[in-house]
Amino acid sequence: MEGILKKVKFDDKGLVPAIVQDVESGEVLMVAYMNRLALEKTLETGYTHFWSRSRNRLWKKGEESGHVQKVDEIRLDCDSDTILVRVYQEGAACHMGHRSCFFRKLDRGGWRVDGDKVFIPQDVYGEGCTILEHIYEVILDRKHHIDRQDSYVASLFRKGLDAILKKVGEEATEVVLACKDGDKDRVAYEVADLFFHTLVAMGYHNVPPADIYRELGRRFGKSGLKADEG
Repeated sequence: MEGILKKVKFDDKGLVPAIVQDVESGEVLMVAYMNRLALEKTLETGYTHFWSRSRNRLWKKGEESGHVQKVDEIRLDCDSDTILVRVYQEGAACHMGHRSCFFRKLDRGGWRVDGDKVFIPQDVYGEGCTILEHIYEVILDRKHHIDRQDSYVASLFRKGLDAILKKVGEEATEVVLACKDGDKDRVAYEVADLFFHTLVAMGYHNVPPADIYRELGRRFGKSGLKADEG
């Protein structure tokens, strides 16, 4: 294996970019980084491993979501400084639930979501989660086009975090009042408002719904009472 690794030109931080491609469709799924350890683990296990620059640690693709990548072949480019990994992708490659991380397309001067299929574990979360993904994408679009005068969300981003959090607090209070009144229709209406403004707050911090799904999945089936007793 040492001879294989010597051929790869890692940068001054010990990293090499890895382009991940679907072996069946040819679609580019994602771009990540590998260090020597990540490449070794990929070669040893047959599943992609990468080095997280933000978390400064090794990670296996799909270790939390189950959306693993089984390696078919690995190629090295002409300059030996970029790796192409052809894989069989299980579910979504993108952490936001899309098949590919490259789901935004430049269209008429702006970035638009190209395709609407997201991969959410249906046995746990149900089909309704996809609407949260779509709303979140629109929120991010407004965040990136903050000067839009016809957008309520863009106006919130212009006002800043305090204005967004104020709306979350107001909507939470409305949910409490609706529940106290026992009006089911109003409860649904106010909870929808709360969800929406919470998504705006998540968009401010770049926290996608998929992160919430994973956290709920981590807790799913666990007893909170037993945890508290510990």
